[in-house]
Amino acid sequence: MLNILIVDSNPAAANAPFKETQGMTVGENYAAALQTCRDDLTITIVAPYDGEELPALKEFDGVVFTGSSVEWNTDDTRAAPLADVMRKVFAQGLPTLGSCNGMQLAASVLGGKSDASPNGREDGLAKGVRLTDAGRDHPLLKGREDGFAVPCVHRDEVTQLPEGAVLLAGNDHSGVQAFAYERDGVKFWGMQYHPELDPQNLGPSLGRMNWLSAQDAQDLEIVERDPDAAQRLGVRVSDMNPNTRMTELHNWLASL
Repeated sequence: MLNILIVDSNPAAANAPFKETQGMTVGENYAAALQTCRDDLTITIVAPYDGEELPALKEFDGVVFTGSSVEWNTDDTRAAPLADVMRKVFAQGLPTLGSCNGMQLAASVLGGKSDASPNGREDGLAKGVRLTDAGRDHPLLKGREDGFAVPCVHRDEVTQLPEGAVLLAGNDHSGVQAFAYERDGVKFWGMQYHPELDPQNLGPSLGRMNWLSAQDAQDLEIVERDPDAAQRLGVRVSDMNPNTRMTELHNWLASL
């Protein structure tokens, strides 16, 4: 049995649209994805932006920091509630996984930087994600094929890696799509993309927000089971298989 803490990086107001359309907060969605990977998990969710008290960290085997839809980036002072929690998690030496905002937060906390991408938003799928030499050998990306695609929704990106961080993957949109930081008692693995997001739900959601064209939103909704949709989107249909899509989640849980 593994005891996992999920740090929901959204305040309640930002989670409200997700709760209304998908029936789950960002943290609850991440918990559901992890439980799909393994059935021996006990999961606790805490929302620092809502002032929720951090449980005793010594009770947990690992910690996840989710993505976020707040208007500020992780270098902003308004991110302090999350940053304070991450510093406490790192001080405890707990293995930590971060997606999107969670990865950017780690970069900021560890001495790097994040900011809005000069390439604009990357919504729907991060395509053509290439492994670095270090990434090919790192357990986070075990089983990933070079040039993979995976769900993503982001405006910001890591613009400067912390000293000592190891770049694991990148693509033409964002040079840092995954990195690891494993030194000074910290064990952090992070991805810019969202292996926890189901394209079947993500497609309609992005279509409603007009962040994808109607055709792309429809194709994303069915890409997992429709090779023609995958071809139109320019991705391998095999990358959309749930087990493949959640590769990093499986690998991180296995590492615990």
